[in-house]
Amino acid sequence: MLASSPTYTIAWEKLPDDFVLPDDPVDNINQPALAAALTASLQLAGKLPEKALTPTNYGICVTINGKIVVKAPDWAYIPQITVARQDVIRSYTPQLQGEIPALVLEFLSDTDGGEYSVKETYPPGKFFFYEQILQVPNYGIFDLETGTLEQYRLGEARRYCLESANEQGRFWIPEMQLFLGVWQGERENRQGYWLRWWDEQGNLLLWGTERVEQERQRAEQERQRAEQERQRAEQEHQRAERLVAQLRAAGIEPEG
Repeated sequence: MLASSPTYTIAWEKLPDDFVLPDDPVDNINQPALAAALTASLQLAGKLPEKALTPTNYGICVTINGKIVVKAPDWAYIPQITVARQDVIRSYTPQLQGEIPALVLEFLSDTDGGEYSVKETYPPGKFFFYEQILQVPNYGIFDLETGTLEQYRLGEARRYCLESANEQGRFWIPEMQLFLGVWQGERENRQGYWLRWWDEQGNLLLWGTERVEQERQRAEQERQRAEQERQRAEQEHQRAERLVAQLRAAGIEPEG
């Protein structure tokens, strides 16, 4: 499967079995936790279709002018694969094995700032690769330290346009029918900024621990309501007994 442009030719070819993938470590210990949290809430909310992929530091492959290019975004959402899952265990080739990622997220590097690279020559920069080669409709760059999320949307001219957040500081991702935004708090002993999902009605997609806590609070509220009802019944019983005693003291035998 080929596609041509004035300066390069793209081939959507499966990665050769003997191709050695880079095994670079992540920039810091927080990145895997952030990526896992994004997927966890989608899955718990039933927003992760069976054929969807949410890879983390996983090779997305394209052949450009006869040379294999592999980029491994920190997190991505691929709406649908068209092959068996075991066929994409090692890497993924869009168009050949499924759809183009609907969203790619990069967590800002402490080193070279490659998330903004528009380098066209081999190997191409990330920004150029996602915009011009893959044409990913949504590209986000997140700074874990400051909580800043830059969200880009592919425009009609096949160029990324920096989007403005809504009043709540969130960005609408049409392909997912969800808002993406920044949330500050604690998860897995990490206090800081996280990327979170909200549905169209503004409801936060919860993590498992939050659901457990929500259920605990609901059970506690139900226990308190039951206790209040028991106390009301007890008070009513005591009031009735006092009334009976008063009637008998007056020489009146209550009926029943």
